[in-house]
Amino acid sequence: MKMYIQPFVRYMEEEKGLSRSTLEAYHRDIQQFAEFTETCGLQQPDNVQRSHLVLYLGRLKEQGKAAATISRSVASIRSFFHFLIREGIAGQDPSVLLELPKATKKKPSVLTQDEIERLLSAPDVTTPQGARDKAMLELLYATGIRVSELIALNVHDVRTDLRFVHCGGEAGKERVVPISREAAQWSQTYIDEQRPSLLRPMQDEEAQAEQEALFLNVSGQRLSRQGFWKIIKKYGQEAGINEDITPHTLRHSFAVHMLEGGADLRSVQEMLGHADMSTTQVYAQTARRNMKEVYERHHPHGSNRTSHESKEHR
Repeated sequence: MKMYIQPFVRYMEEEKGLSRSTLEAYHRDIQQFAEFTETCGLQQPDNVQRSHLVLYLGRLKEQGKAAATISRSVASIRSFFHFLIREGIAGQDPSVLLELPKATKKKPSVLTQDEIERLLSAPDVTTPQGARDKAMLELLYATGIRVSELIALNVHDVRTDLRFVHCGGEAGKERVVPISREAAQWSQTYIDEQRPSLLRPMQDEEAQAEQEALFLNVSGQRLSRQGFWKIIKKYGQEAGINEDITPHTLRHSFAVHMLEGGADLRSVQEMLGHADMSTTQVYAQTARRNMKEVYERHHPHGSNRTSHESKEHR
């Protein structure tokens, strides 16, 4: 079974135009599934029956995997068998009648304005790494782009003079997103004053091309997704933010704060690069809840204020 994994991933990349992170997820899912089939003595794709898949999903559930993770595994397995049938390797798809677990939608983790300001103020901008981190955090909050899109940026993708960033989204869908004055200023400061300190002389052409990367690590290479994950965790702790902050937290916060500020849902959808409006709708529901809490906390007749407080206010 494992011999078909690389051709499958290559097919998904060339035919579907999926992002690197999505391809890695497909590869990981099918690798785990192939290892399971080996333990069951299933050598060929046509040996796999629906009962085997039910057993496999049960194992994932026993391991404590979330419903969303299991659903993604099913989607990966279905795509894998579609590929095998297309190539004439398999004659049947055992996942056709497989039921997906019901995933519970989690409320997006959103920082308050005060927490955002503390987080953005955490980096020491007098150092090359600190200036880089400040520019990254400002850009992430100003645009709501994904962390994979952030670290994929090259220097020419950010137009600080016109205040926009050009990024490649999922499935090769490129878009242009406006940025704030602060994000533009800190990006330009980093590019002019501190990024040169992170550059390292490279010999081969591939390494030289990599030097076009906007955000570099201490070795002069493009900063990795894992590297940024550690960075935002560190500043979250330094800023005294108790929530389990992730790179996606700033994307969530951008969307909710934009909607709370009066932005229309369609514009936020375009800036986030969502293909489906229903994905963006989650943020609208969170924004409405937050506005209701603010109203009830501050309006004289709000339900969270006592009649005595209301009279004193008047």
